[in-house]
Amino acid sequence: QVQLVESGGGLVQAGGSMRLSCAASGRTFSMYAMGWFRQAPGKEREFVAGINWVDGSTYYADPVKGRFTISRDNAKNTLYLQMNSLKAEDTAVYHCATSRDRTVPTSMYKVAFWGQGTQVTVSS
Repeated sequence: QVQLVESGGGLVQAGGSMRLSCAASGRTFSMYAMGWFRQAPGKEREFVAGINWVDGSTYYADPVKGRFTISRDNAKNTLYLQMNSLKAEDTAVYHCATSRDRTVPTSMYKVAFWGQGTQVTVSS
């Protein structure tokens, strides 16, 4: 089992920035890749960004490319998501997740463990 706890959400104005954190505990030696997903009201949960825990390679959904940056601190077992130039359409609950295998979890079906989520609200 891996436990994931997100933090850093809140309210921000459009154009602003915010950094989310996800602290992992438990069987963290089993983690090879992680990602961030988000779910807006009335919409399906969608992939936002992912990172390979071993080599640091990153992947982004098109709507966030150039604005969001995913990173990790191996020593602290912590995942980050730096979000810049935020838009109202970025408003959602953001969840971090670990992958079922060695590849970045780009869909919900590839996720092994979920965090409880943190609310991000961008006011226009």
